[in-house]
Amino acid sequence: MSGTLSVLLAKTLTSSTFKQALIAIGTFGMIVSALFGYVYLSTSSYVRSRSDRGIMTEYSSLQGAYERSGRDGLIDQIQQRIADSNFANNVYMLADPSLAALAGNLREWPPTITAANGWIEFRARAFSSEVETGSRQENATNQESGAPFRFHRNGKGSSEALPNAANRPLLRAMLQTFPSGDRLLVGRDISDLDSFADQIKMAVISAAALLFVIAGVASILVTRRTVGRIESINATSRAIMQSGLDQRIPLRGTHDEWDRVAENLNLMLDRIETLMGEVRQVSDNVAHDLRTPLTRMRGRLEKAYHGQRIGEDDQALIGDTIADLDAVLRIFSSLTRIAQIETEARRGAFRTVNLVEIAGEVVELYDAAAEQEGTRLTVVGDREVLVTGDRDLIFDAIANLVDNAIKHGRAGGQVVVANENIDGKPVISIADDGPGIPAHEYEQVFKRFYRLEHSRYTPGNGLGLSLVAAVAHLHGARIEMLDNSPGLKLKLWFSAPVR
Repeated sequence: MSGTLSVLLAKTLTSSTFKQALIAIGTFGMIVSALFGYVYLSTSSYVRSRSDRGIMTEYSSLQGAYERSGRDGLIDQIQQRIADSNFANNVYMLADPSLAALAGNLREWPPTITAANGWIEFRARAFSSEVETGSRQENATNQESGAPFRFHRNGKGSSEALPNAANRPLLRAMLQTFPSGDRLLVGRDISDLDSFADQIKMAVISAAALLFVIAGVASILVTRRTVGRIESINATSRAIMQSGLDQRIPLRGTHDEWDRVAENLNLMLDRIETLMGEVRQVSDNVAHDLRTPLTRMRGRLEKAYHGQRIGEDDQALIGDTIADLDAVLRIFSSLTRIAQIETEARRGAFRTVNLVEIAGEVVELYDAAAEQEGTRLTVVGDREVLVTGDRDLIFDAIANLVDNAIKHGRAGGQVVVANENIDGKPVISIADDGPGIPAHEYEQVFKRFYRLEHSRYTPGNGLGLSLVAAVAHLHGARIEMLDNSPGLKLKLWFSAPVR
């Protein structure tokens, strides 16, 4: 069982369907990744832009206070902001040229800041939301004493400064250096925004990974289904090669494209089986038809070899042998002629011809044979029925039909050759009043070597109507067989002549 599963898995992974699925997954993955990346970047940019707009508004307000009231007015504004709970997440710091803190909720100037102006991001040890009322000396004393900095949010509770820099709050700020050398830092705690952006990033990565996994599993399942159906066809093909054409591809009843492929292949196998049966039948018939004349020739030649040499007897014996050889040669000549017609090699001789003239010549040729059988042979219909085709082939086809009508019609009966234009199409029909042909044999009589007389002792080889069918196919004509009550009427419907 495990061996079968491993073989099936190997076929799945090496199949072209799986490779195409991987290409599709890769393409789809790049599109999804690009889409999710755009979502992540646009969301992160939007969150940052909102924070930046708030910082810029606050910075502009404090810059205006500095321009109006100088350093002292700016310090008062900063202290009012720190005391207001609405600005709890904001960060302020005013420092003198030596970077000593003058006001704000940052206890010291961030050592990582080297720029003089512009946007900056840094992690602070702590900042307070309480009003800083001490003097510059008190601030300096606190810094020198190494007292721990406090981090207060909305004036509620406190926590010791975190020793791990990665766990410190992330701040984004606008930095400006005034002409006096004082530096103003206005920012905001964006730790929550950064965490939100990280969550979006993780969600995007997780969704992309989940989609890849789902797509991979789906591609394997689809590939296994495809490989299974193909393997079913391959198994049937191997069974046909081993046992014969009686095997058929099983249908699952889903009526999908695989069922349609299986149905078409089964129809093709049916057709091949039918053709192989016909080939076997033709081979049997050829062997039967050739065995009789060849056996006669051998017997006569052996008789001539052992018999007494008499002039007239030898001449008759040789004459009969030549006649049988001529019959064999006619069979092979007919087969060759039919093969040439079926390859459409005679289309170069096509021209506009009159069926009435051709039918008249055929009737004139077979008039003596008809009189010998006591059959009345006549031509009726229009005076001009034009078709485009090979005159000699059409003559041969009509001659075969007339010959069959005379041979297989009623003794003392009649054969009528009619030429007509019906709805713009040229039609020639040959009708007799003999026993006719059973309706279920209509399609069979056009097969090579097929004869209604299955004992095959009467003269003939069953190639006449095969030649007629080949000529009709070459000219795009349709053969119609009708019950003449009594007898048989066969019509050849040609296409309208090319003008």
